[in-house]
Amino acid sequence: MPVPKRRTGKAKKNMRRSHHALSTPNLIECPDCGERILPHRVCPKCGHYKARLRVSLKED
Repeated sequence: MPVPKRRTGKAKKNMRRSHHALSTPNLIECPDCGERILPHRVCPKCGHYKARLRVSLKED
């Protein structure tokens, strides 16, 4: 079975991992309540999407 002939160095390992960084989510403001939400999703705070009430939320 094939095995590595030499140990992978720190620099080579880190260069390979250079594209593994996480990107920040693109948050927008809900036009109804101002909460920061992901685009194309119903607002979890007020239940609005595209200026219409899509989900009725229960008040605690």
